[in-house]
Amino acid sequence: MSLPPPTLEHLADLTIHVAVPVEAGAVTGLNSRGRRRIIPITGGTLRGARLQGRVLPGGADFQLVVSDTAAELDARYIIALDGPEFGGEHLYVHNRALRRGQAADIARLVNGESVDPAAVYFRCVPTFEVSSPALAWLTENLYVGTGARHPDRVELSLFRLA
Repeated sequence: MSLPPPTLEHLADLTIHVAVPVEAGAVTGLNSRGRRRIIPITGGTLRGARLQGRVLPGGADFQLVVSDTAAELDARYIIALDGPEFGGEHLYVHNRALRRGQAADIARLVNGESVDPAAVYFRCVPTFEVSSPALAWLTENLYVGTGARHPDRVELSLFRLA
């Protein structure tokens, strides 16, 4: 049996503004395998056909840098939704990602320099928590995304697996 592959439906684009990373150091003890880096989230925007909003300050990306070429990202933040349909509602986002590239390109990113997004593999799998029954559809689907890291922000395009 051959099942059809899923298709992608664009959900939204996110711009997430970030502060200077906090280098927390090498992880030691059981299951240690890298360096912890925490990147505070200071704001941003969400723009999509059904969802618009503002990324609230206070979230962070809790990265585990596993090598000179790869990092596991674990970002958590809240979006205050705007607009007539969902205005006033909040969306909690837990976004896990993998970012990898050539050691020289990753070093440039870490130093706050711009790198061509095509040179870095950056894919994510966001999940959502909602309090409004009208937003329950966000919790009943799977999503993937692609991203780009810039010196002061992260840009993501999110898609529903249909």
